[in-house]
Amino acid sequence: MRVWGMHERTQIELSAADRAELKTIVANRNSPQKHVWRAKIVLLTADGHGTAEIMRRTGKAKTVIWRWQERFSAEGVACLWRDKTRPSSIPPLAPEVAERVVALTLAGPSQNATHWTGAAMAEAVGISVSSVQRIWRAHGLQPHRVRRFKLSNDPQFVAKLRDIVGLYVNPPDHAIVLSIDEKSQIQALDRTQPGLPMKKGRAATLTHDYKRHGTTTLFAALDVLEGKVIGQCMKRHRHQEFIRFLNVIDTRVPAKKTVHAIIDNYASHTSIPRSWNGLLATPALSSTSPPPQHPGSMPSKACSRCSPNGVSSGASSVPSRNLRKPSTASSTTPTATHSPLCGQKIPTRSSLPSNEGTKC
Repeated sequence: MRVWGMHERTQIELSAADRAELKTIVANRNSPQKHVWRAKIVLLTADGHGTAEIMRRTGKAKTVIWRWQERFSAEGVACLWRDKTRPSSIPPLAPEVAERVVALTLAGPSQNATHWTGAAMAEAVGISVSSVQRIWRAHGLQPHRVRRFKLSNDPQFVAKLRDIVGLYVNPPDHAIVLSIDEKSQIQALDRTQPGLPMKKGRAATLTHDYKRHGTTTLFAALDVLEGKVIGQCMKRHRHQEFIRFLNVIDTRVPAKKTVHAIIDNYASHTSIPRSWNGLLATPALSSTSPPPQHPGSMPSKACSRCSPNGVSSGASSVPSRNLRKPSTASSTTPTATHSPLCGQKIPTRSSLPSNEGTKC
């Protein structure tokens, strides 16, 4: 005679708190369904229902019911809300593979590429792109990024840097700091036909083809303190046009203020003193005394940073209202004047024809 007893997994006794928690999960419509049927299995087992009845009410296989009965008996209510961690079906990468990826990345790409990409590295090593990205992330490698740098050979670079950056960071009182530059070879394009404006139910129209009107050059000066821009377009970008633009700046800045112009070593800037045309020759620029000192500037004269040809390679300080309109004198006899950038005497000539530049 055999006596059948109950399995240990079916001998579940719930406390009042556990029963209330499980019933709350079952009654809540926002609960995940996998939590709901797990809670039902435990509740029905605690109420004494057999496996067949639990299968009918939950719609789960007997192996699923046995599994969660055993897990609840071993771990309690908390095990119902999380799944067991399963090992990955894909074996982890060997350390040698990661070392090879790092070595190839540091060695650089082949001759047909500028840098390693995830797909190229994955194909070269024989692993997935996500594995390559994980290895790069773990070793802090970013082959697609490049930090650019520039080392100056100028022995006075630090002094110039402090002087110019000082103008930007701490501009002097009663003065204007202007950053001047030009953009050449701007294409002047126009559409072959005029477009129609936008209206209800129709977008604005624009022809796909265009016609050329040559090129133009934009001269611009940025007021660092106020963020205002003074700009003018001209046909060419020689030093004559640059001097005319300086005259435009002088007419638009407030009177009795010192102007600190920050320019680069472009040819149209550096060739001004030795081919001066008299546009900037005024008594105010004839003074050889150094300009007023300001925070961030070097305690030296305005031409202390001049190159051998007499051109300032950094910022130049000139009093406002010291630029007058082009002279109308027809004489071409050279006269002696002073450069506003370096204070050196240089020959001047009569002004060039006024049709060299046009405003936009």
